Order: sequence, then C-alpha cells, then structure tokens
Amino acid sequence: MQKGEQQVCESARRIILLGILLCSGSLASGCVVLEEKYNAEKARSLNFQRLLAQEEKRTAELDSEVRHTKAELAEFEARNRELSAQVQQAREQMARLQEEAEAIREATVLERKALEDMQRKGHSPSAKPKKAELPKAASGSRSGGNRSDKGMTAVTEPPPPPKVAAGTVHVVKPGETLYSIGRRYGIEVDKLKKLNNLPDDIVEIGQKLQVGAE
Repeated sequence: MQKGEQQVCESARRIILLGILLCSGSLASGCVVLEEKYNAEKARSLNFQRLLAQEEKRTAELDSEVRHTKAELAEFEARNRELSAQVQQAREQMARLQEEAEAIREATVLERKALEDMQRKGHSPSAKPKKAELPKAASGSRSGGNRSDKGMTAVTEPPPPPKVAAGTVHVVKPGETLYSIGRRYGIEVDKLKKLNNLPDDIVEIGQKLQVGAE
C-alpha cells in the first residue's frame, strides 16, 4: 500500500515538474519573441530618425539655395535697371549727336549757297565795277572768298582735341558715352578701353577713367 502511494506521488511530482518545464519553455519562447519584436521596432525607429534627419538637412540646403537664388535675382534686376538707364542715355546721346550733325550739315549747305551767291554776284555782267575800283572789288571778292572758305572749314572740320597730360582722370557725367569721351580727349575707343581695362563700351555715371596718354 505504501509503495502504491509512493508511486502515485512520484508520478504526480513528475507531472508537476513537466508542467513547470513546459510553462518555463513557453515563457522563454514568448520572451524571445517579444525581444525580437522590440529589437525590430527599435531598428525601425532608428532608421526613421535617420531618414528624418536627412530630410531636414536637405530642406535646410534647399532653403539656402532659394535665398541665394532670390539674392541673385535681385542683383540681376538691379543690373537690368542700370543697363536700361544706360541704354536710354545712349539713345538720348545718339539723338543729340544726330541733331548736331544735322545742324552742321544745314550750316554747311547754307554756307555753300552763300559762297556760290557771292561768286555769282562777283562774276555777274550787270555788276561791272569801275576801272578805278576794279582792284579793290577784285581784292574784296578774293578776301570774301577766303573768309567764306575759312568759315566753311570751321563748320566742316571739328576743332582739334586738347592735349591731355599723362595721368589725367575724367569723371563720367550723365549722357556721356565712351565714344564721346574719347572724341573729347582725342583718344580712340579701343585705346581708352585698354587703358582702363574695360570689357565693353558701357560706362557708369561717376566712373573715373584714365584719359591721359601714357
């Protein structure tokens, strides 16, 4: 009887131990699964944070590029306004030069007509001078012709440019162009550009230019 009870107790003990082992295995496997899930979520979170940091950096770079582009656009607009003003000044200067050339042309035509009229009057048969006054009249005609020639030369030929000392500086005024400045000082445009290291024919108001020959 006692042996039977011991066997029953032993069997019950084994069953309990087996149950405990099974429960422990289940708990251990559950803990392993939970740890794996936790590690996976942690890796996913770190990856998301890394991507977020990259996007924030890229956004900051794009903002910087936008600000730089806006600054360049403002500079281009200001330069465009300056160029438009210079083009307008050049047009006004060209219009004044055309008016001056037209006035010189008209003055030349009038001077030539006056000279021809004086020559016709001097050789007209109805205006024969007296013998005693012939030399004076002839002399007067010649002197009048000389005066007309001188006046015509003064109109058609521009006055020679003044001599400029080395190191002379000219400050650009409104309405002036590189061509007008070079004509004023008797310097060719190419030489004036080379003397002042100018890349083109555009000058700005207040700009200082070397006009004295080296």
